[in-house]
Amino acid sequence: MPQIAPLRLTHARTLIGGGLEDHPLTISDGRISDRTAREIDLSGYLVLPGIIDLHGDGFERHLSPRPSAPFDRTRALASAAAELAANGITTAWLAQSWSWEGAHRSGAAATALMQALSRAKTSLLPDMRLQLRLETHVIHEHDAVVEAVALHGVDFVVFNNHLPEAQEMANNRPDRLAQWAAQTKRTGDEMMAIVRAAEAQSPDVPAAIAAIATRFAGLAVTMGSHDDDTHETRAFYRSIGAPISEFPTTLAAARSAHAAGEPVLMGAPNVVRGGSQTGNIAAEDLIREGLVDALMSDYYYPALSQSAFALSDRDTCTLPRAWDMISGAPARIMGLADRGHLGTGARADIAVVNADTRHVEMTLCAGRIAHLSGELARRMWA
Repeated sequence: MPQIAPLRLTHARTLIGGGLEDHPLTISDGRISDRTAREIDLSGYLVLPGIIDLHGDGFERHLSPRPSAPFDRTRALASAAAELAANGITTAWLAQSWSWEGAHRSGAAATALMQALSRAKTSLLPDMRLQLRLETHVIHEHDAVVEAVALHGVDFVVFNNHLPEAQEMANNRPDRLAQWAAQTKRTGDEMMAIVRAAEAQSPDVPAAIAAIATRFAGLAVTMGSHDDDTHETRAFYRSIGAPISEFPTTLAAARSAHAAGEPVLMGAPNVVRGGSQTGNIAAEDLIREGLVDALMSDYYYPALSQSAFALSDRDTCTLPRAWDMISGAPARIMGLADRGHLGTGARADIAVVNADTRHVEMTLCAGRIAHLSGELARRMWA
């Protein structure tokens, strides 16, 4: 889609300089400028920096609406892009696993998604990238992982260990184990045999992870870890150059990251629902302690904008501060100086929100209309 003609957004409450104020913005050549242009009255709207999602797996519903019903990846990515845009998300990392678990979390599935995203990327709005969730216990596949990351320009890798979860299911939730195994077309015994084979790699895992982290660093890949549970776990990943802590499961792990000046990322659905759906620590408790830097969609894209308004409504923090956790902070964490703010010269990545309904009615990605609806659509075409 071509960029919109120069357009000046006026009379909205615009998030700029850390506050909401009546500040007109001009969109020109995909950037924000201060030049004059044809005006559109956005009274009753909020003009906000586009949302940046560092970790979301909601795209999986587009790939396979049911576990046994996969669809064409290219069309699925286009559908996921539409959902992202409808929720004001202008940059998104699709969280894809490379795991011993197989099926949609296999190396083959990860590589296929990378290939599809590489083919479709230039035609997609928003800016869609891939976050690789690399299981710690696939050390014999590391050469293939590095080759795929280099070939497809993957810029974000998070180390993940699902073995404790598998062990907990085997010991206490055989029903969940059977369901999990069935999704990969295996029996529970077959799945546990795979778990035991992965566990057998444990003595070699720390050295292998440190080695592949060095290779990722050579490719300028940003790294982090998933579900940190202790200070020691966070300290290990810190030592190998993986400073981002996403979804820490304990207060101790979050405090360890924060004390070291490392970004702590939590799930927006956790905020919206008032707690973790898995029983882990509540994100809002960490936010109140000043321990959370950014929020991510996790499994539900609409939760990002909803979480910002929820935090403001509950007086946990101001709306500008809450919106920064879903836009400005993620941009800073990933070193994207051209987005996450509405300063002159920035990419015109913008979410326009109806102040009454709080629905995103327009999303611009680099000055291109990715989503337009509601009363704002009428004003735009009037």
